[in-house]
Amino acid sequence: MKVIGVVGLPASGKGEFSKIAAETGIPVIVMGDRIRAAVLKAGLDPTDTNFGATANRLRAESGMDAIAALCVPEIMKQTAPLVLVDGIRGDAEVRLFRKQFPAFTLISIDSSFEKRLDRIRVRGRSDDFVLPESLRTRDEREMNWGLNNALAEADIRIKNEGSLEEFSTAVISVLASLGRDP
Repeated sequence: MKVIGVVGLPASGKGEFSKIAAETGIPVIVMGDRIRAAVLKAGLDPTDTNFGATANRLRAESGMDAIAALCVPEIMKQTAPLVLVDGIRGDAEVRLFRKQFPAFTLISIDSSFEKRLDRIRVRGRSDDFVLPESLRTRDEREMNWGLNNALAEADIRIKNEGSLEEFSTAVISVLASLGRDP
């Protein structure tokens, strides 16, 4: 089994990449789902603050690769030849995935601050916000998890500044290059 991971700043297009991959039959393991489950289990409201605090707590208790470690058993259950991990946030997670899955390929999605803020304003998730300062705060929090280092370790980079159609074409091209014909 080949495992690929997607990394990017908030609202860069990781979820859209995963949606496109899932539509082609690739199983998608979403790292944020592990955090969302922990927030719900703790009886907390699904807000950006609670997601961030829970992610910080998990990492403080079990190491910077804690959320990745929670995903490994789910990845191992998959029988497909290609599996996607969505939502890598740090270099410790990349190291764990490279150790567990030697053919691991990391894909970064790059998008400008302005484009990301526009996407957040319209997507309607419970942890979304509209103020630029809120996005800067979230970016900073994720940088503290090693996101910049993970972005630097990407094997493949996709720029997401244009239309959804342009991005979809780029994603399909990358998936085809990894041996998965959409």
